[in-house]
Amino acid sequence: MNRLSPTQRAQVIHMLCEGSSIRAITRILGVGKNTVVRLLADTGRACMAYHDANVRDVKAKRIEVDEIWSFTYAKQKNVALAKAAPEGAGDTWTWTAIDADSKMIVSYLVGGRDAEYAVEFIQDLADRLANRVQLTADGLNAYIGAVEDAFGDDIDFAQLIKAYGQTPTGRYSPPECIGAAKRRVRGRPDIGFISTSYVERNNLTMRMHMRRFTRLTNGFSKKVENHAYAVALHMMYYNFVRIHGKTRMSPAMAAGVSDTLWEIGDIVKLVEAVEAPAKKRGPYKKRSDV
Repeated sequence: MNRLSPTQRAQVIHMLCEGSSIRAITRILGVGKNTVVRLLADTGRACMAYHDANVRDVKAKRIEVDEIWSFTYAKQKNVALAKAAPEGAGDTWTWTAIDADSKMIVSYLVGGRDAEYAVEFIQDLADRLANRVQLTADGLNAYIGAVEDAFGDDIDFAQLIKAYGQTPTGRYSPPECIGAAKRRVRGRPDIGFISTSYVERNNLTMRMHMRRFTRLTNGFSKKVENHAYAVALHMMYYNFVRIHGKTRMSPAMAAGVSDTLWEIGDIVKLVEAVEAPAKKRGPYKKRSDV
């Protein structure tokens, strides 16, 4: 089986990270579609493993959390009528937690938007932090119990609850935000730092850098596993490779998680490190008669 060279892998991964669709990559680089999909899966798994093992003991002061919507295979309202809809089809939510100072994504999770996923997400966040932080979430009620279970009293937790006006007559126009209320939930959060601006701005970055999040196209994920792999690749690229315009370094460097600025080639090395070595074909042995 032909294998892409490290240079070709870097080109494919870089284009995926910059929002190119799989078919666009195949046209530009002359690489097979299945090859790109397999590389995405292998890279996503490697990035998941690296993030899980190395993004630990993060020293942060303020964390903002949010959920961003997308869908897999079909929108939720169409799943019942879809042909051969796979498991996980429908609404797909990506939970993210960003350090407001370093801009690093400390934790992320792909799944549903309910209490079970909230508990898993917030517990993962708590396991990655080295100290007490001020945490701000939106008005989702599932956060309240999840934060209590994961942090207890060792947290300054607040919610920013936004109010929206009537849905505009335009089909794709979002409703206008007409107000926001800051609510202290646990601890003593500083009222001046109760905000979700950074994590919401990161939602735009995700939509710009992942084709699967682009609205009104056919670039959405067909399998939830591939969606999760794309998210994992983006998080690695965003945290370790991409220089943030505010800090002028990668978020991982600003957070003290990495000493150097990564390149795409370093992500390729992650994939190569976990690949099973090719088995050498041994000498032929004739089966003895029995």
